[in-house]
Amino acid sequence: MAQSLLGLVLLVCAGKDPAQNRPNVVLIVADDLGARDLGFTGSSYHKTPALDQLAKDGVHFRQAYSACPVCSPSRAAILTGRHPARFGLTDWLPGRADLPEQRLARPPLPPGLPLDAVTLAEKLGPLGYATGHIGKWHLGGEGLMPTDQGFQTNVGGDATGTCRSYMAPFRDRQGNSMPGLEVAQPGEYLTDRLTLEAERFIDKNKEKPFFLHLAHYAPHTPLVAKKELIEKFDAARRPGSQDNPVYAAMLASLDESVARVRAALAKAGVADKTVVVFTSDNGGLCTLEGMARPATTNAPLREGKGWLYEGGIRVPLVIAGPGIAKGAPCDVPVWGADLFPTVMALTGQSLSEGLDGVDLTGLLAKEPKGGQPAERALWWHYPHYSNQMGRPGAAIRKGRWKYVTFFEKPGVDQGELYDLQADPGENSNRIQSNRAMAEDLDRELKSLQKAADARFMTANPAYRPGSPNAKGVVVLPARNALVDGVQLRYEPLPHKNTLGFWVRKEDTARWDFTIENAGEYQLEILQGCGKGSGGAEVAFVVGGQELVWKVEDTGHFQNFVTRNPGKFKLEPGRHTLQVRPKTKPGVAVMDLREARLVPVPAAK
Repeated sequence: MAQSLLGLVLLVCAGKDPAQNRPNVVLIVADDLGARDLGFTGSSYHKTPALDQLAKDGVHFRQAYSACPVCSPSRAAILTGRHPARFGLTDWLPGRADLPEQRLARPPLPPGLPLDAVTLAEKLGPLGYATGHIGKWHLGGEGLMPTDQGFQTNVGGDATGTCRSYMAPFRDRQGNSMPGLEVAQPGEYLTDRLTLEAERFIDKNKEKPFFLHLAHYAPHTPLVAKKELIEKFDAARRPGSQDNPVYAAMLASLDESVARVRAALAKAGVADKTVVVFTSDNGGLCTLEGMARPATTNAPLREGKGWLYEGGIRVPLVIAGPGIAKGAPCDVPVWGADLFPTVMALTGQSLSEGLDGVDLTGLLAKEPKGGQPAERALWWHYPHYSNQMGRPGAAIRKGRWKYVTFFEKPGVDQGELYDLQADPGENSNRIQSNRAMAEDLDRELKSLQKAADARFMTANPAYRPGSPNAKGVVVLPARNALVDGVQLRYEPLPHKNTLGFWVRKEDTARWDFTIENAGEYQLEILQGCGKGSGGAEVAFVVGGQELVWKVEDTGHFQNFVTRNPGKFKLEPGRHTLQVRPKTKPGVAVMDLREARLVPVPAAK
């Protein structure tokens, strides 16, 4: 089936020169665009008519994934067809330094995508393709730029992961300009300018095959959009729903870019021999990151960018072009690494050795029966604490099952297992009822990590958890808690930001913390509890000291009230505060946003 589609594509693109028989390829990659952010993927708030039309004109992969929950590794996988762990490229570049409250230290990162990695540009250039990179690169700086990796031209791409400015002039505060954008019209918007550069590239190279990698910075933070577009969207706050008008306006400009690129292809007379691919580098950003409201929500998918749950790694993916089925949804799980072998197949090349992606052309044909890839494992390796409060770990999906393991608490018993067919929101951990499946996936994941020579974390020598602030108060936020159990979790969404889903009294939470001055400390907690769920008895334990407290109803699980369960006598050194429910009369124990240990003044 793959061969028949290839034959059709080459027939459509036939010409006198053998190079002219090959289709053009336009690969458009958005930045931090969530799987649920577009009209054709379920959004009613964002308006994306051009992308909705692209989905109607091609195959929409409804279970597409990135290779990592953050950008640089995912981009490496797209351009090389290989798992980013093979390059040691497991986080955004250059990554964030380890913090004292982190139990583990990250492995070292390379300066960028190594030069011995073979990119799509390096495969297509020798075939007579014009190869152009426009937009975000973030795979290395000097010596590792797009033009060092097979692209003949580069506009806008350098070592940075965040654009230097969304508005002209395209320079940062230090005066550094984005390559090729040193001259700009006053008021010019970056997404529009990158699109203009794409239009120019298409017109310049319309007489020969070309590969255009249009990697938009949008809608990555900082959120900046054109005022006239922002005003078109309702600014009313609706926590838990897509409601950010600036982000929506950025998507409107991104959507307009897709429309303009397709119009440029038509104007150049090459639309009928051009394959257009649209995707994103990771899931949507649903935490605040210094903003007044989150960029988006990926609901009903769990969490977002920086997390190994579906919201962090599911992305939109559409492939359209000659010989490709129109308006054809596909539910086969695929990921960014598949784009390299797919483009190679569509351009008439044999597949390279050692690829982690597979050729998807069998799924692109109008009658894809028999052309589907065999069931395979997709896996993720993220040995880092993310800026979005995600924990370091790894995950594997095979068929309907997904297994997640965290490096701070290794072992199958501490892992999570989800049936994505029945539970796409990853709400019901099946680790106890389907342990054999979890064990099988754990073994396969470890085998894949070993084969890729994946790098792992080590103990953080500077680990100093829960240090007192200037007033001697130890603040223990929910995001730093280590959870032991099956259902209890940290929920990072801004309207929650809590330990929640505490539906099993067997599940516990704990914090390590540091005491500098001996004395008595008042335990304060910020707690919420829905109507009818009060009354659970909870023990707060430090060493041999235990405070038993009864949860009080606050009217809603996200209505947080300060409570004072009691006092501990503590000596200098490192301690652990554990929270252990003893009873659970209601639907859940409580939500717990924060614990604090406040020094009690000594009696005079």
